[in-house]
Amino acid sequence: MRALTWENVAYHRVISRLYTCASACDFSIGYNAGMQKTTYISMTDALRARPVLARGVSLANKAITDVVYVAYPCLLAWLGYAAATGAAGAAGMLLRAALVPGISFVLVTVLRKEIKAPRPYEVFDAAPVIPKDTRGNSFPSRHAFSIFVIAMTFCACCPLAWAGPVMLAAGVLLAVIRVVSGVHFPCDVVVGALLGMLAGFVGLWIL
Repeated sequence: MRALTWENVAYHRVISRLYTCASACDFSIGYNAGMQKTTYISMTDALRARPVLARGVSLANKAITDVVYVAYPCLLAWLGYAAATGAAGAAGMLLRAALVPGISFVLVTVLRKEIKAPRPYEVFDAAPVIPKDTRGNSFPSRHAFSIFVIAMTFCACCPLAWAGPVMLAAGVLLAVIRVVSGVHFPCDVVVGALLGMLAGFVGLWIL
């Protein structure tokens, strides 16, 4: 593997352009990301009318999130052990697996704080199915970003060939859950997922 160089010009150009374009958008007024209030209300009301399903959606949201945030440290621990025992390339892989998600997570956090996009329940003044009262920071979805960049990390670094694809599938499910439960607009999770895959691909395979 090539040495990880965060001063790489191409990488910084990609991040800089994404940040500049997104920051230029005014999400503070009239933002509904293509979703109509009637769509939002009918979608969330359909879940609320089925308490068992609504509970299942809420539990799935928490379970997927928790599993990913447990699996990722386990991967780092395994890579650390492999590096300590002298496995070829393990040290560089550990560095990438730690820095790529970590640094890109910070960048996405800063980006969405700059954009300050409102949540669907703020725009439409209706409660989401998943209990949540966070104001703003809707775009891009950090849940979607995190699971996809971690999934890419598993694809690149995990010896279990099935782990990465399973996590990508879980990411798709989580993205759908975040929309149908009313805590994100579709574009929030789509862009979050794309940024996660982009960060993972560039940081783990290109640099």
